Amino acid sequence: MNRLIIFTCFLGVLFITSCGDEPKVIELVPENIEFGFNLDNFKVKKDTIRFGDSFGEIMEENKIGYPKIYQITNKIKDSFDVRWLTAGKPYTVLSSKDSLEKPQVFIYQPNKVNYVVIHIGDSVYAYNKKKPITIVKKYASGVITSSLSESMDNQGLPYQLITDMSDIYAWTIDFFRLQKGDKFKIIYNERFIEDSIFAGIKSIDAAYFEHNNESFYAFNYKADSLKETVEYYDEKTQSLQRTFLKGPLKFSNVSSRFNLKRKIAFYGNRVKAHKGTDFAAPVGTEILATADGRIIESRRKGGNGNYVKIRHNSTYSTQYLHMKKRLVKVGQYVKQGDVIGQVGMTGNTSGPHVCYRFWKNGMQVDPFKQKLPAGKSVPKSQKTKYEQFILPIKQVLENIEYNSTK
Repeated sequence: MNRLIIFTCFLGVLFITSCGDEPKVIELVPENIEFGFNLDNFKVKKDTIRFGDSFGEIMEENKIGYPKIYQITNKIKDSFDVRWLTAGKPYTVLSSKDSLEKPQVFIYQPNKVNYVVIHIGDSVYAYNKKKPITIVKKYASGVITSSLSESMDNQGLPYQLITDMSDIYAWTIDFFRLQKGDKFKIIYNERFIEDSIFAGIKSIDAAYFEHNNESFYAFNYKADSLKETVEYYDEKTQSLQRTFLKGPLKFSNVSSRFNLKRKIAFYGNRVKAHKGTDFAAPVGTEILATADGRIIESRRKGGNGNYVKIRHNSTYSTQYLHMKKRLVKVGQYVKQGDVIGQVGMTGNTSGPHVCYRFWKNGMQVDPFKQKLPAGKSVPKSQKTKYEQFILPIKQVLENIEYNSTK
């Protein structure tokens, strides 16, 4: 054979070479693949679920009659309930490219990662899929000039990173009292859909905060293999969690503290004990349970307005006043951080806030002056393993240089 033909395909270009001839270059058009389908083979319609839309109405708009719609919904009911369609979520209809334009596939995306494929052609079936996710390790650092959020915003860091840091250091650092010159370093993981679409932060591996010349480490470590929740410990194996959150709102200013001799304008500036701590926030802000417990009161009464009370154990109870809306019922068990209501202005109040009341042995006390028990530390049997685990991570944190972007 006196002729040699070599095919080489690289980055969408095909080189065809034969002996004695100049190489010919043919550009290849990449396939338009999405959801596992080559979209070039279909007529594609992309739209968004509108308020009041139903699966049946969408199918009817795409030339499918109700007998077929009934067959589809009945056949796929164990895989997907069509009543789950939510306004604002995207969907795609793939139809044949002939003159009939017969719908073949319906694809619904409840979020950026997951999607549901419903084959609506001759064979009807449905399945759930996930777009490929890539995890990318990231590093961040900064020096505080005014606030943590400003420092992170100036670097273009995700807002979720601020809220996650706030959760990790909920009991050890008051982010509303940061000082100029405080510093932070973070090792975290970002999720990307199909290598390009940012899909949020997966987790924070470790963090370091220097506040008021004191060091605060946080290491993500799973001491209990049966627990699904993330737990953080310091370099001395102590848990960063406490049995109670500092307050019932994620971000808020304390507008009035516990004060038994406070003068209240609403009562004509008479001295009236204020046995709660007020957290100011816009109406509708989510109110969180500060600890695990059972709802013992959820009602509206007099100056308290709408309120919820939780019994955490035989010693502690908490109460949340002036809610716009209560989201829990008496007898319901809630976990720390669960949303139990929304900030409002019901009852005797001059502005939107939640009055947080803290009960110990039946007496109302100042929550900020209580020495509350910490969460469980790393078990002694795992202490050596934990110390070995954090050693290289701590080294990485120390090697991160501070970003002083202003």
